[in-house]
Amino acid sequence: MNIGIDAMGGDFAPEAIVKGSVLAAIDLPVGTNIILIGKELVIKDLLSKNNFTGSNIIIVDAQETIEMGEHPVKALQTKPNSSVGVGFKLLKTGEIDVFSSAGNTGAMMVGSLFSVKAIEGVQRPAIAGFAPQTNGKLAVMVDIGANADAKPEMLEQFGLLGSIFCKATTGEENPKVGLMNIGEEAEKGSLVAQQAYKLMKENSQINFIGNIEGKDFFKGKADVIVTDGFTGNILLKMGESLYGIMKDQGVRNDFLDKTNYEAVGGSPIIGINGNVVIAHGASSPTAIKNMVYLCQQMVESKVTEKIKEAMRI
Repeated sequence: MNIGIDAMGGDFAPEAIVKGSVLAAIDLPVGTNIILIGKELVIKDLLSKNNFTGSNIIIVDAQETIEMGEHPVKALQTKPNSSVGVGFKLLKTGEIDVFSSAGNTGAMMVGSLFSVKAIEGVQRPAIAGFAPQTNGKLAVMVDIGANADAKPEMLEQFGLLGSIFCKATTGEENPKVGLMNIGEEAEKGSLVAQQAYKLMKENSQINFIGNIEGKDFFKGKADVIVTDGFTGNILLKMGESLYGIMKDQGVRNDFLDKTNYEAVGGSPIIGINGNVVIAHGASSPTAIKNMVYLCQQMVESKVTEKIKEAMRI
C-alpha cells in the first residue's frame, strides 16, 4: 500500500507534515509506504532533523506549491508540477492508493473531479466528517462542505454514500441514517428536507430512521447524519469549538477530546474513483499521523470499490 501525502500543503507545512509522517511510519505494517510529495531537498532535510532512518517513507519531487488562497482551477492549470497536481497524477495512474493533503481544499476537490472523476451514478461527491457520540462511536456526517446547496435527490444519495462508508470502515452492519432537521416530524423543515425525507424513507438501500435534531447530534441516535454542506460544516466546526473552549478553561474529558479535529485527522471525499482525504489546514503532527491511519483504513476497507458496486444496482 502506498499512501500519498502532499508535504507542502497546510499552515504548518512542510515541518508538521513530515514530522507527522515520521510518527505514523513507525507503526505502519511492512509493505505500507508513505509517499511524501514536495520539494525533495527540503523533505530530506526535515527527515534527517526528525532522525528518520526507516525505509517506508519515499519522496517524490514536486517543485511547485499551490498556496491556500489561490484559485483552485487556475492553480492546477498553471502549476501542473505542484505537490497537489503530482499527487493526483500518481493517484490516477495507481502509483499511490490514496492521496491526502492539508492544503487548498478547493484544489483537492477540483483535482478529484477532474482527475479521478466522480463515480458513475453519483450526482455530487461529498466530504464526510466524523462526530463523536456518547455511545462511544463516531457518526459519519455527509456533507460537511462540498455542496452548500443540495437537492432532495442529493441528500438521499448522501445517505447511501454515508451508509456504505460507515459499514465498510466501522463494520456497522446496518447503519442508522438520520436526516438533520428542525424537528422529528416528517412535515418539518424546508421543502428540500421534506422531499428528502420521502425519498430516503422509500429507499430500501438505507436504514432510514427519520429526522434528527441538533440536540441529537452527539447522542448516538444515528450512525450516519445527512445534511447539506452548509449546515454540516457549521455543525462540525461548532463541535470542534467545544474542545477549544474547554481546553482554554482547563477542562479535560474523553468525549470532548474526540471533538478535536486532530482525533481523526481528515475528511474523505466520497463518491469519486479514488481515495482522497482532506486534512485541516492547521494540522499538527498528531493530526497528520492520524490522517495517515485514516488513509490506511480507507484503502484496506475497499470503500471506493463498494460504492462503485452499489451505484451499479
